[in-house]
Amino acid sequence: MTRERLQELLNRFPEQKVLIVGDFFLDHYLMIDRALSETSLETGLEAYQVVEIRNSPGAGGTVANNLRALGVQTYAITLIGQDGHGYELLHELRQRGVNVDGILQHPARFTPTYTKPMLRELDGTVHEINRLDIKNRTPLEPDWEERIIALLHNFVPEMDGVIVADQVEERNCGVVTDRVREEICRLAQEYPQKIFFADSRARIGEYHHLMIKPNQREAKRVFEPSWEGVCTLDEAREAGIRLHRRTGKPVFLTVGESGVLVIDSTGVVHVPAVPVTGEIDIVGAGDSTSAGTVSALCSGANIVEAAQIGQLVASITVQQIGTTGVATRQQVLQRLEEARAWGWREVA
Repeated sequence: MTRERLQELLNRFPEQKVLIVGDFFLDHYLMIDRALSETSLETGLEAYQVVEIRNSPGAGGTVANNLRALGVQTYAITLIGQDGHGYELLHELRQRGVNVDGILQHPARFTPTYTKPMLRELDGTVHEINRLDIKNRTPLEPDWEERIIALLHNFVPEMDGVIVADQVEERNCGVVTDRVREEICRLAQEYPQKIFFADSRARIGEYHHLMIKPNQREAKRVFEPSWEGVCTLDEAREAGIRLHRRTGKPVFLTVGESGVLVIDSTGVVHVPAVPVTGEIDIVGAGDSTSAGTVSALCSGANIVEAAQIGQLVASITVQQIGTTGVATRQQVLQRLEEARAWGWREVA
């Protein structure tokens, strides 16, 4: 890809409208200073002292963060609780310029939240201690499913792209229930000119008529549900080809530090990851890859170009430590030149 071609595609990003439908979490960071620890009078245990609170949209919200950083017009359909965490999540999304007209608030469900305590030790080092997860563990009621589907019918006709963020592993306990998933697949069939793109932790094999982005483990477990181990590139390629035959659309199969395999009816192309140096943090890397890839597809990139842009974006976000990073269009353009200087081959 030439610099001119990348610039041409990036310039189109602000014209694109992308909808994220699925599970939005609040990432709730608590910075703890151990030098200030007290002893609880009631229990005798160490009482951690929080000196900073930071909130960020997570799961589908991480995709939204990245889309907005890239200048894309971003819309959300999700369901959260009528609680303090829901208030904070809505606030953070509005601050970033995400359209929240499609966000429903349920009076009896939680806002999914990952509370991440970050402990600053006496020597100044910082590390995350046990995370506290808040998720809904009961199925979503049918009338709320229908409300989500009604929102899909309202939003999808106006969109250039739709990203499905199917984060919750417990079946039917998140936003993308079986009923909602089938309607998304039906809409993808009804609007073949639009980009439909799904990322699912547990059910990537249940999507059809839309592009999908599994990682190696997710792809292998579609066909071998109990599979564990290390997946070779050849095994990933085989699983990706089988998934393409199933969904009928291109597959972007991420292979960790090796990059991504792009699979369609013409074959398999390996787009390597951009080499980076120094400390990295891979949290949110897949979401930033999705944001870059879909933004490019909506802007007229072919699937290999889109995968390359996704890898450029991810190479920037993984260098942001202790947070789910984002990348701007200017950073992406600059990274192309840096990557080539570092020996990046855009296609293996």
